[in-house]
Amino acid sequence: MKTVHLIAAARPNFMKVAPLWHALKASDEYEPKLIHTGQHYDPNLSDAIFADLSLPQPDFHLGVGSGSHATQTGKVMIGYEKIAIAHRPDWLVVVGDVNSTVACAMVGAKLRIPTVHLEAGLRSRDRDMPEEINRLATDVISDVLWTPSPDGDANLLAEGIPAERITRVGNIMLDSFEMVRPAVEAAAEWEAQGVQRGGYAVVTLHRPSNVDGAERLEALSASLVGLQARIPLVFPVHPRTAAQLAKSGLAGKLTGAAVKLVEPLPYKRFMSLVLGSRLVVTDSGGVQEETTYLGIPCCTLRDNTERPITISEGTNRLVTLATLGAAVDEAIGRTYQPRRPEFWDGRTAARCVADLRARG
Repeated sequence: MKTVHLIAAARPNFMKVAPLWHALKASDEYEPKLIHTGQHYDPNLSDAIFADLSLPQPDFHLGVGSGSHATQTGKVMIGYEKIAIAHRPDWLVVVGDVNSTVACAMVGAKLRIPTVHLEAGLRSRDRDMPEEINRLATDVISDVLWTPSPDGDANLLAEGIPAERITRVGNIMLDSFEMVRPAVEAAAEWEAQGVQRGGYAVVTLHRPSNVDGAERLEALSASLVGLQARIPLVFPVHPRTAAQLAKSGLAGKLTGAAVKLVEPLPYKRFMSLVLGSRLVVTDSGGVQEETTYLGIPCCTLRDNTERPITISEGTNRLVTLATLGAAVDEAIGRTYQPRRPEFWDGRTAARCVADLRARG
């Protein structure tokens, strides 16, 4: 029985780890072990999502918490190295692009543990994004690169990665959605939030470029007030964003304009809210993929995206504060049909296990 360490650090990681954990556990060849780094420590961003996805309590919890990029990365490296030495796995799987991803990949590479990067090859071409640095570094040092889409393959090949290290497996986040889809549909979160199905927009914003600067946050809040006049907004507020809104006094401005601010939602409830929405305004990477899969218009408040397939084949559009209102008006007035990229089919975890098996 081969041991596989699965690194979970932040909310999107949990959804990517869960289907793979279940697929490995169901096999008679692999024993998955969950390592939670503690990068996201809010219960609604961690514990509740584990429960929603039927994941057990982590086998190891590093508890690194917040801090600067260097502090967080260093703490994860120190903590995971101790575990990797004491409980050396046959495979290490890191996911996504957070600090814990590159930190554990570096530990794996230096200890010569075969390391896999799940969701490899994504590129925004924007090195002002810390995640882009994490993606580049992780892909260079990982032994196996599991990509979600053809652009990921092309990016890696263009960077000189040998083709034999690359396997396109698809989008594993959608495995998580299909795994709990009946519960998501039954949750009817729109009723709990007091809005009509198909008659509201979901807002999720957390990136420093949007929420950390006072001037930007004030302009963003004004834009949301303007959108509320067009369509009711439900805004599950990330802890980082909540702190900035409270600090600036803008939370009251939003609630006073009837923007519904709610705490972060567990996975099933959040996906139920997205499923019932007319459109989504976000700066999240994963939400761009989920809305593409569901055929829901998505306005991404960023200058670029590492997931361009959500634009070329999906429902996603990049917007600025200046163009957001017009983009929302267009989205409200259109009907979208899902055009799902190849292998975005709920069977990615099975392809991952098959690739591990083929690699020995």
